[in-house]
Amino acid sequence: MGQQQKSGGPRSLTERFARGVAGRFVPRRSGGLAAAGAAVVCGGLLVACGGGSDGSGSATSGSTSSGADAGSSASAAVVRPPTRTEEYLPGLEADFWEPATPAAGPVVVLIPGGAWVSAERAGLAPLASALSDAGMTVVSATYRTASSDTYFPDPLQDVLCAVAFAAVPRVTGDAPHPVVVVGHSAGANLAALAALTPEATGDACPYKPVAPDALVGMAGPYDVADLSWLAIALFGVPLEDDPGLWEDGDPMVQAANRAEVPALLLHGEDDVDVDVSSTASFATALEDGGHDVTLEVVPGADHSAIYRAEVAGDRLVEWITALT
Repeated sequence: MGQQQKSGGPRSLTERFARGVAGRFVPRRSGGLAAAGAAVVCGGLLVACGGGSDGSGSATSGSTSSGADAGSSASAAVVRPPTRTEEYLPGLEADFWEPATPAAGPVVVLIPGGAWVSAERAGLAPLASALSDAGMTVVSATYRTASSDTYFPDPLQDVLCAVAFAAVPRVTGDAPHPVVVVGHSAGANLAALAALTPEATGDACPYKPVAPDALVGMAGPYDVADLSWLAIALFGVPLEDDPGLWEDGDPMVQAANRAEVPALLLHGEDDVDVDVSSTASFATALEDGGHDVTLEVVPGADHSAIYRAEVAGDRLVEWITALT
């Protein structure tokens, strides 16, 4: 494939990050935020890469989406509310969407983004509804963030506990399979860590630990060292002050773990918030680690459009169905 490059760093996300954490985010130790730019390369591992109009992204999965409509039959579906909402840990809720016919089939755990300072899951409801309409049990879970002075590894432990909670046999008495963890933006980073380092489950989780069978990442900031200006909200301490902590929470470093886990990575070509090179680099690291990787750059989609049901729905359904 030919190559295309986009100029400009993640300035809009920097501005949103600064506004979103003002008065709330207090690092464990002092340290400044250093902005970093990146370039996009379309080619090599990419399944699809094409042109599209400029879009305006958003740092959170809970916002109203913008950007071009990349087209999917899921766009015509009626969005159903969740079947129920439960706490999987005190103060942490998860929404359930269950298929019309109960079965011990795939369970999909959705992890929202929010630059590690929020984890608002409401924006993932249309995607959850579409996946449920396709016969999957879907659990959309929140987790603790820097807004409550919570830092790594606690957010990862929350995500792993949500996975274990979602995988508890319920209707049929049989364990669901496969268990697929799906994340957007900062949630994609945590989803990747959950799939690659499932042993990181904390002692506070009351459920039997479950290692995800597959990973779907959408517009993830995977290379935390390259995005240290943003990822300090995950760790609460600068990289140079605790490099070991940052390595434990870096999907690029952990990419060789659990080579049996396949990954679907999606990124909008018009994403100006998290550069598509982040996903391309992570795909290369996963492939080098022995993983089966499907990478698609979606024309006309930006940071918030990539998780819309009409963009991601059919892609996820097709890929997850092929796993069973």
